Amino acid sequence: MEIKVLGPLEARENGVSIAPSAVKPRQVLSLLGLQAGHVVTVPTLIEELWGMTPPRSALTTLQTYVLQVRRRIEAAMPGDGPGIAKNVLVTRYGGYMLDVPPESVDVRSYERLASAGQRAFEVGDLESASRLLRGAAEVWRGPVLVDVQIGVRLGMEVTRLQESRLGVLETRIEADLQLGKHQSLLSELSVLTAQHPMHENLCAQYMLALYRAGRQWKSLEAYQSLRDTLIEELGLEPSERLRQLQRAILSSEPSLDKPLSPRQLERQLAG
Repeated sequence: MEIKVLGPLEARENGVSIAPSAVKPRQVLSLLGLQAGHVVTVPTLIEELWGMTPPRSALTTLQTYVLQVRRRIEAAMPGDGPGIAKNVLVTRYGGYMLDVPPESVDVRSYERLASAGQRAFEVGDLESASRLLRGAAEVWRGPVLVDVQIGVRLGMEVTRLQESRLGVLETRIEADLQLGKHQSLLSELSVLTAQHPMHENLCAQYMLALYRAGRQWKSLEAYQSLRDTLIEELGLEPSERLRQLQRAILSSEPSLDKPLSPRQLERQLAG
């Protein structure tokens, strides 16, 4: 079986789609897929489907949805489909579990690459970190479960994965800046800072890349744009860290040209 949730929902068995078209069975399959190999309790599934006000028939209706998913798995399986399907979407005490290998779920592939990339970054293997983290980002095909109705429990998973994705992008950009790839980062950082106009670390990375590309004025413009947004939206000034970077750019601090990331520069400028 192959399950993809990092984008539109895709679930295939023997090349045949098993993703239901009905809204709530899609939610059930999505949550089971995200937790593949782990039991998802009945109360968790009910909360996802109906929030805090489930109908009296919630348990029976949930069982019907599980049966619908099992039937789609059966239809895609050759031979003894019904017996095998119950070994794939398994009933456990208090809940259900999708018993599939970790590598068949795109989230697990993403998390494996992201963890390996983070470890490489932490030990200073920047080339490997950049390659692995870029590979992790490429597993994504769009926003998480973009075509699935999101309830409370899926919402938690979506938020977690989106934050993880942004962290992976930041760390990979840190590695690329240290590798001297500032020129190739400009278009990507231009988009990211537009998507996240109050994100200081992305702004710092963009400012540094612009400065090293010989566009000092544009670097200062990026700082001013973030400052204006923070003041207008939150009534706050940028952090001292970002203000320090702005002052260094204004004075053309020599250390800015070294192959350092904003975090490394912060320590050097503070010293």
